[in-house]
Amino acid sequence: MMSSTRKALPVLFLVMFLVMLGFGIVIPVLPLYARELGASSLTLGWLMATYSFMNLLFSPIWGNISDRMGRKPVMLIGLFGFGIAYVAFGLATELWQLFVSRILAGALSAAAMPTAMAYVADITTEETRGKGMGMIGAAAGLGFIFGPAIGGSLSKWGYDKPFLFAGMLAALTFIVASIVLKESLPKEKRQSPGKKTSRWSAFRGSLAYLYIMSFVVSFSLAGLESTFAFYAVDKLHMTSVQLGYVFVVMGVVGAFIQGGLIGKLIKRFGEDRVIQIGLLVSAIGFLLIVRVTDMVTGAIFLAVFGAGNGMIRPSVSALISKRTTFGQGNALGLLGSLDSLGRIAGPPVGGLLYAKGMTLPYYSGAIMSIVALLLLFYFQKLVQTSEDSSV
Repeated sequence: MMSSTRKALPVLFLVMFLVMLGFGIVIPVLPLYARELGASSLTLGWLMATYSFMNLLFSPIWGNISDRMGRKPVMLIGLFGFGIAYVAFGLATELWQLFVSRILAGALSAAAMPTAMAYVADITTEETRGKGMGMIGAAAGLGFIFGPAIGGSLSKWGYDKPFLFAGMLAALTFIVASIVLKESLPKEKRQSPGKKTSRWSAFRGSLAYLYIMSFVVSFSLAGLESTFAFYAVDKLHMTSVQLGYVFVVMGVVGAFIQGGLIGKLIKRFGEDRVIQIGLLVSAIGFLLIVRVTDMVTGAIFLAVFGAGNGMIRPSVSALISKRTTFGQGNALGLLGSLDSLGRIAGPPVGGLLYAKGMTLPYYSGAIMSIVALLLLFYFQKLVQTSEDSSV
């Protein structure tokens, strides 16, 4: 990678880590904090979904704007607003203020995530794109791992402390990014302000199947994360501490794949083949989960799933980035939207399936992974046929 790339990637790593850290910090604290302000379980569900829903709406918008204005200003807007939103959340004294804060956090964090990925696409070559996307994915994974731990620890001094801490981190990252990062999208490569492009235009292109793939991965992961705690307690009588260790192992394995191995795997096999392997490994992981007998097997089997998941995400991002004709920000912003849609739909569907049978979320996840793999083969054949006929 170029020297400018080596300087920028650690900052982008920090940006993505921060965004997912802030998302993860909420998990152990938000229910207790919201209950103190009078939230019912239904209200809490809406409050939790608000963040992802705003990501769904705003990721393609911010991505499109970054194609016109450049990456750095949009990323800084996201970091600044993200910090303000979390400080406001920590200072809230009324339930409605929590909703306003979560709306702001979801809308503005959407400016940081797709823009960071588009920045990586700008500064990497096609050969190093997968490795760069893998580092960003690893940062997101690690943020989600450490977020709940930090949130739980800081809450000992008050439920507001985790959110104030996330706000301070955002301010620090804003300062570092504003000093270190240089604009990655030259003016001559930006979209003309007069040229109007629908933020959903990329989905109508030949890469639609990759966006569907991203949704499937996010949907199945969210369904697993939202039900495995019940499964572990109901079937194995795990404690919350043991459950935390299991999820940490899964997250670390996924982060290791994305941050360390994915570049080598893509270089050797190509993105398409790595996605295929990832879907197959994920399906195996889902089927193994129904055979969990204790904490150790739970950690091992979820690690198998995490490894598969870690192969798919950066490979899909890199492939979309290489093949898109709609602008990096627009294309990767839409990818963020589909990821958010999966996070919104996965938990309620997973919960409904679990109520019908505790193993159904994992059998259905395996089936979805296999179907996605078959669809991938089908669409790849169509793309190859189209390319051959145009030669």
